[in-house]
Amino acid sequence: MPAPQNVITGLPGEGNLLAWTVDDGTDPSVVAAYAEFAATTGARLTLFATCMYPAWERNVQALKPLVDSGQVQLGNHTWSHPDLTSLTHQGVVDELQRAHDRIGELFGVDARPFFRPPYGYYNEHVLQAAASIGYTTPTLWYGSLADSALLTEQQIIDNAKQWFLPQHIVIGHLNFDPVTRVFPELQALIRERALTTVTLNDVFSSNFHP
Repeated sequence: MPAPQNVITGLPGEGNLLAWTVDDGTDPSVVAAYAEFAATTGARLTLFATCMYPAWERNVQALKPLVDSGQVQLGNHTWSHPDLTSLTHQGVVDELQRAHDRIGELFGVDARPFFRPPYGYYNEHVLQAAASIGYTTPTLWYGSLADSALLTEQQIIDNAKQWFLPQHIVIGHLNFDPVTRVFPELQALIRERALTTVTLNDVFSSNFHP
């Protein structure tokens, strides 16, 4: 199915697919733990990179084989995580283009057409600016682990139980380590519910990923 040229919050149709998407990257050890989790379990993930953080460069060796195989996809979450609605057209373009270039430099892939506006904030001005450089599919979510703040392990498990559901796009964060200690429980929940993890590129095609 072609990637929609508008905002998406879930996966199309009926099925058992789960798009587990993970944002930011403030903590290199959490990025590393997600890479190890993917490598050991086969989970397919989409990581929306905020590219100013050193975690991305520090974890190239662990992530690149997963990116090369398509098991882990990289999406654009801007360079410095601003509210894009507060920027000029050129400001939006610069934030996305700088992150785009960094993803290409580190991992050799084109993150288009998927971008995630920080905080989920967007307007028509943001969408037009993003589309002008090929970012035509703003990717929001329908369910969150809510771990952009520091949560307990049980809170993360409870959020996963609420939102790890068929055809959902769920958002998590690469910022705090409690989630890394409950990977076994999250993987067990996915198995128990007979869900199949997918990247966005697994579901949607585009000129950049036919």
